[in-house]
Amino acid sequence: MTETYPPEVNGVARTLHRVINAMQSRGHRVQLIRPRQGKDDPGADAGAEQTLLVMPIPMPWYKGIQGGMPAFLKLYFQWRRQRPDVIYVATEGPLGFAAVLVARYLKIPVLSGFHTNFPSYCAHYRLGFLSRLINSYLRAFHNRTAMTLVPTREMSDDLAKQNYQRTVVFGRGVDIELFSPEKRSLVQREAWGVQGDELVVLYVGRIAAEKNIKLAVRAFDAMCEKRSKLRFVFVGDGPVASELASGRDDLIFAGVHTGESLAAHYASADIFLFPSKTETFGNVILEAMASGLALVAYDYAAGKEVGGSGVNGQFVPFDDEQAFIDAAVTLLDDDAYRIGLAREARQRVLSCSWDALFDLFESYLTDARLGDGYERDQADRITSTPE
Repeated sequence: MTETYPPEVNGVARTLHRVINAMQSRGHRVQLIRPRQGKDDPGADAGAEQTLLVMPIPMPWYKGIQGGMPAFLKLYFQWRRQRPDVIYVATEGPLGFAAVLVARYLKIPVLSGFHTNFPSYCAHYRLGFLSRLINSYLRAFHNRTAMTLVPTREMSDDLAKQNYQRTVVFGRGVDIELFSPEKRSLVQREAWGVQGDELVVLYVGRIAAEKNIKLAVRAFDAMCEKRSKLRFVFVGDGPVASELASGRDDLIFAGVHTGESLAAHYASADIFLFPSKTETFGNVILEAMASGLALVAYDYAAGKEVGGSGVNGQFVPFDDEQAFIDAAVTLLDDDAYRIGLAREARQRVLSCSWDALFDLFESYLTDARLGDGYERDQADRITSTPE
């Protein structure tokens, strides 16, 4: 059950699409429950044996994202007719809330996922006064499930301190065949107006306030003071894109890309800036590293899981904006150093296998179905992005 799914473009949707395809390929029968995406949505999804659609709920404060109606009766009668062995609820909106309650009423094992850090979004949308209320809701939501899957050990520890129960780690992987330095394209660089030894700075993700996007622009401006021949390419879309583009001809907004096109955009750049402070993981960091980019990001979430500052990227203390800017400028000091970081970044993520993570996800589903394993010590299991 999820309230976001392709063709919506975000890390949650892409991860869930990959998980569903993997479970289907392993012989499991998968039903996907999600909101309808437009009037012409056929409800046919690759990987899922069956898709059940519910009415969407628009979120006016967050353009481009929607929730799902809390379809209590629809879920109840569906699961009475076709009882699943186990349910994975990936999002905590109205539809997710209904799914958890109906599953518990029918005594169907249910797991939940902590994919989005909603409390941290509040400050960026003038909703900071709601953060405590939202966190209380999320804690009650997840504590009603057999276990909550989180992307990093750091987040598991943090949620445990907030009295979240039964958190286990389900990390993230990267497709190292798709995201590769070999996808670098001179044609793509020429399309950006890049010539010769000019460097391309890249950001991939939603262009929105909660991604701290203006810090990336400030870092780029500081870089331009040191080296004039630079371009900044934004891949993605969002509510602040038009504001950033106003009066700037050195910022290139490439729009949304997926698959091979996205891989070419990554590999055709040189430096990746990711200033977000609201990630539960940050899949784009793995994709940038796999593509052979030198990057600057905060030392948390994916940065903490796979990063080694000065070894495979520049990972700076959380929320230290000046350190972020300084790290970006430092990448211009020594081309050999920058290229070395990019090479080591690629090497670091070669072992980040999705297959090992799917094994882990499968084991969590089995534990929930059998009704055991909730209290087992997770330290001896694969609990993060593989080393």
